[in-house]
Amino acid sequence: GAQAGRGFELQQPQDKVWVAAGETLYLACTMSGGGPPGAVRWLKGLGSGNKTVYEQKGSFPRVTRVVSESDTDFSIHIRDVRPEDAGTYYCVKFNKSLLGGDEVFQHGRGTVVSVRETALVPSMVAVAVVLCFLLLLSFFIALCMYRRKRRGEVESQCLARPAATGSFLPIPLRCCAGTSGTPRFDFSCDSIHHLCALPQQSSKEDNDIHYADLQPLPVAPQHSRSPSAACSEYASIRVAAQ
Repeated sequence: GAQAGRGFELQQPQDKVWVAAGETLYLACTMSGGGPPGAVRWLKGLGSGNKTVYEQKGSFPRVTRVVSESDTDFSIHIRDVRPEDAGTYYCVKFNKSLLGGDEVFQHGRGTVVSVRETALVPSMVAVAVVLCFLLLLSFFIALCMYRRKRRGEVESQCLARPAATGSFLPIPLRCCAGTSGTPRFDFSCDSIHHLCALPQQSSKEDNDIHYADLQPLPVAPQHSRSPSAACSEYASIRVAAQ
């Protein structure tokens, strides 16, 4: 047996492996050279407390050989990894003793398997993304409603201003063109808006409000007109106080 195992070499290259719960674990183990007769097993732990994870004989529903019926490749897959699968795994070559039992001939250096319970992480990330999106959407809607409300308040104030000044409508007054030496004036609510916006306080003695404004306009072309068409250089508006 010793002579048969001189050129035998067992390689277990993985030192540490991280795997998420529910995924498939891959454990590598290869052998070269002629070894003594005996089984090859995967054990979880060494010593009296070890547990057989896989061997050629027996039923192991979650474990399969990567290359079935191979004499040199004993790598395995463990499906549906669970938290209790965490531990140190050894690929072990056994030798049949003279008494018919199996004794350890050579084993790998061991692969430490750590299991992460991250199955819920993708769903948690998705929930967090959805919540952030809803918060941003709510903030955007609230901002739009606030701006619309403010715009409505400003428009209401603008519409309320004419009512506050006595609901005066613009009364365009236009002086006819005079002679070359007589300036022309334009009287409208645009030209006397500062007066329209300042209502005079009424009193018992005088219930009329008198507005007047003079604004020169460009000189109109001269036309022949009768003396009766001469215009004044002053115009006024008299409106009953409200």
